[in-house]
Amino acid sequence: MAARWEEAYGYRRTVRAGPFVLVAGTTAVGEDGAVLGPGDAYAQTVYALDLIEEALGREGVRMDQVVRTRLYVTDISRCDEFGRAHQERFADARPVSAMVEVSALMDPRMLVEIEADAYVG
Repeated sequence: MAARWEEAYGYRRTVRAGPFVLVAGTTAVGEDGAVLGPGDAYAQTVYALDLIEEALGREGVRMDQVVRTRLYVTDISRCDEFGRAHQERFADARPVSAMVEVSALMDPRMLVEIEADAYVG
């Protein structure tokens, strides 16, 4: 699924660069453009990771090939909610990761945006 911003702002969800597949910042937005899981940090993280998994799958890449994630969150005090969803998805193949608080995302209902880098070499 392409986010409406991809065309408008001139970027792609994924780019293959040598042995890496890079996934652009991904939020919990449904095909209709609605923010999923409003107010629920855990659910939004799960939804964003689902979209990342789907995007990687289109490139023939699995989640266990992800080597780095970056979570941009609007409220770092909710780190356990974001972190729990991340841990559940990456329990067996843990990538390096960063969680950074930001002042805002594209829509004020968005609580998390996630980037992912996979190694396929």
